[in-house]
Amino acid sequence: MAGNRRRRARSRRRQITLKMKRKLALLFVAIVLILAGIFGWLVYIIRVSGEQYTRRVLAQQDTNSILLPYKRGDIYDRNGTILATSEKVYNLILDPAVLLENQSTQPEKDCVEPTLQALVSYFGLDREELNLIMTEKKTSHYVVLRKQLTKDEVSELEEAMKEDDSRIAGVWLEDSYIRRYPYDSLACNVIGYTVAGNVGQYGIEQQYSDTLNGENGRSYNYLNEDLEQAKVVRKPTDGNTVVSTIDVTLQSIAEKYIQKFVEDYTNKNVEGPAALNIAVLMMNPQNGEILAMARDVTFDLNNPHDLVANGYLTQEELDAMSEEEQLDAKNQMWRNFCISDGFEPGSTVKPMTVAGALEMGIINDSTTFLCDGGQVIVEGQQPIRCAKRSGHGLITLDGSIMFSCNDALMQIGAMEGYDNYLKYQQMFNFGLKTNIDLPGETNNATTVFSKDNMGPTELATSTFGQGFNTTMIQVASAFSSVINGGYYYRPHVVKRILDSSGGTVETINPVLVRQTISSKTSALLKQYLYHTMYGEADQNGNNPTGKKGRIAGYAMGGKTGTAQKLPRSREAYVVSFIGFAPVDNPQVVCYVVVDEPNAADPVSQASSSYALEIYKNIMKEALPYLNIYATEEIPADMQEEVAAENAAKQEAESGDDDEEEDQEGEEGNEDEPEDGTLIDPNTGEKVKMPTPEEAEEQEGGIMNGIGSPILPSGEIQVPGGEETPNDPDGTGDGDDSR
Repeated sequence: MAGNRRRRARSRRRQITLKMKRKLALLFVAIVLILAGIFGWLVYIIRVSGEQYTRRVLAQQDTNSILLPYKRGDIYDRNGTILATSEKVYNLILDPAVLLENQSTQPEKDCVEPTLQALVSYFGLDREELNLIMTEKKTSHYVVLRKQLTKDEVSELEEAMKEDDSRIAGVWLEDSYIRRYPYDSLACNVIGYTVAGNVGQYGIEQQYSDTLNGENGRSYNYLNEDLEQAKVVRKPTDGNTVVSTIDVTLQSIAEKYIQKFVEDYTNKNVEGPAALNIAVLMMNPQNGEILAMARDVTFDLNNPHDLVANGYLTQEELDAMSEEEQLDAKNQMWRNFCISDGFEPGSTVKPMTVAGALEMGIINDSTTFLCDGGQVIVEGQQPIRCAKRSGHGLITLDGSIMFSCNDALMQIGAMEGYDNYLKYQQMFNFGLKTNIDLPGETNNATTVFSKDNMGPTELATSTFGQGFNTTMIQVASAFSSVINGGYYYRPHVVKRILDSSGGTVETINPVLVRQTISSKTSALLKQYLYHTMYGEADQNGNNPTGKKGRIAGYAMGGKTGTAQKLPRSREAYVVSFIGFAPVDNPQVVCYVVVDEPNAADPVSQASSSYALEIYKNIMKEALPYLNIYATEEIPADMQEEVAAENAAKQEAESGDDDEEEDQEGEEGNEDEPEDGTLIDPNTGEKVKMPTPEEAEEQEGGIMNGIGSPILPSGEIQVPGGEETPNDPDGTGDGDDSR
């Protein structure tokens, strides 16, 4: 009995289990059928109505993703004046698909006509062109109608769109930026400009382009789970701001007096420009900061490509050029002469030659020299003549700088020898880049002599700045080390980096490259350079060469320079002056170069008075601005000048044009000693000094007026009988002219 009951119970459980399995199987089949039906329905919707639903989704969004542009960082001068900034502008965007979708699905909300009428009314757009866009680009969500609209230009549309009954739709304003330069052409060669995509070209804009640029953001529109429009915004990161070392006021002063020289000297003595090139560089000798960097060729940074509008070419000249020639002309217009163009510096490098010899103990303050008008460098060849062909006579080391005596410098070079001279040429960085933080710097390495190619003639002429090339930034940096205690700083044009909120990201500290000379040697050279401007004539009638650059009441120093260009037979000159103030604690160096000034003849063109004129005008205005004030008594020979200036202070012209333009090194009385004989302090020989007439009559090897021996071919002699290439900028391109 019990066994039967157990068997019956097991049978019932099996039956119940089978029924449950059948029910589960039926439920599974039902679920599968339902899912298959849903999937089939989705496939049907996608195939049959997918495009319609896609249009409806897009109709609820202006665009799926909107670019949010960053603002490129500003460029300031050292005092916070804006030199370059990015101004917010707007692009007008039309979304034809949105307008047409509403028109076809909800006629009562049709906004096509009101929107197109608004575009015509507020922006003067052509209605027929708009109709064509609506026809040909009806599925587009992004059609650019206008670019770079200002806030004022879009304000009426924005107000109309905010009105409660506005029927303007499918139109939106896309943020954008345009680079603006408030001072137009001021410091154009230093600042540079940008092209599309915030790509910097030339100057700070190029050198610090990555720093100035930021990162774009995006705005993403989508439908959320409630089928409502939602937005995700990734904000743009604005670029950093660059604070330069340039001083707008000093830059303006430099450019003003360059322009004054251009106006005064164009067609003055001969028909033609005031000069081939004119440039000014101002820097702080204590830390390498560039305060101003200017040239006579400028261009509007807001319109940098127009050669005619910028006054570089006439329309006729432009029309006659090929595209390649036009591009070359633009590159010349944009070129920064102060760092990119090489030239033979002339006597402005004499302080560096003397400083090196002093540092090595080869000469000292009591060393004297006999200048008889020239030196025989190679036995059997004609002598290389001094600028004063009748000779300076017996002069001190101080006098070699003060009177700019080539003869004395050649004697110093012979005492130094090749190794010592070349050592200090490298110490002062000639033939090497200064690594200033600007693009386009040349090094002139191909024109600087080495031990392998420097012969006696090259050594002699190099001591007074002929036969090799430098740039303005090389000379100014080396000269600064001579007067600041002997410290060579890397020149730079940027002093600080700020973030978009004005916080300091980085401070650009001065970089001390090396110590070139001792503070003792530096102090002695400052004294010599002071005497070059304020010294007295000596017993031989030699006058300091820099007297025309003096400013009443100021103690300053400086050095003139004149160099004859290649080919020597052309008798064309680069004249210059580099000066500093105040003497006891130099705060500013000003270097002026005038390439082939407009002169009546080669003799007058060789006068550094052209550069001295620009220097004096600049420094007279710059020093009070820099809080450097007159502290000295007015020299007796300047009192009449000061009285005249005070009497005519309201006049534009100071009367400086009436000053006689004397050639460097030929000022004052050139009378010879009574007996015409002097003892050379370095050789002990008795030397018969030539009379001026005899000096003029001598043939062969006669100096060009400033220190280069002229061969019958008109070229400077180099080792092996080769001629120095006509390559002022060291690039192999030949004579540098625009």
